[in-house]
Amino acid sequence: MVNSTLAMEIDQLHAEVCAALADPRRIMLLYTLAAGPRCVGDLAEALQLAQPAVSRHLKLLRDHGLVVPTRRGTTVEYSLADARLIQALDLLRALLRDRLTHQASLAQETVSTSESTLA
Repeated sequence: MVNSTLAMEIDQLHAEVCAALADPRRIMLLYTLAAGPRCVGDLAEALQLAQPAVSRHLKLLRDHGLVVPTRRGTTVEYSLADARLIQALDLLRALLRDRLTHQASLAQETVSTSESTLA
């Protein structure tokens, strides 16, 4: 029973983290933070987004435990909660890149087959 409950909790957390990653701007925020802690203004400038939008995205990422705020005087710097998050994102990007490459090769085969049939 305990293992079943733990598995359900992990599944729920997994879904919540995936939901937090469902916006490309949040993913770019995470990649930007991989270089080191940044304040909201620096992140907004780096990503060319409005500060209120960056703050909303950071709140969601913070609420899901993906970033950590640290007060530095009058500013708050954000950093990744766990560097392995970038490894996971990189792995997913590699999978997606491979998928797109495969789809492109299938499309090219279809075009080549169509061209040879018409010739």
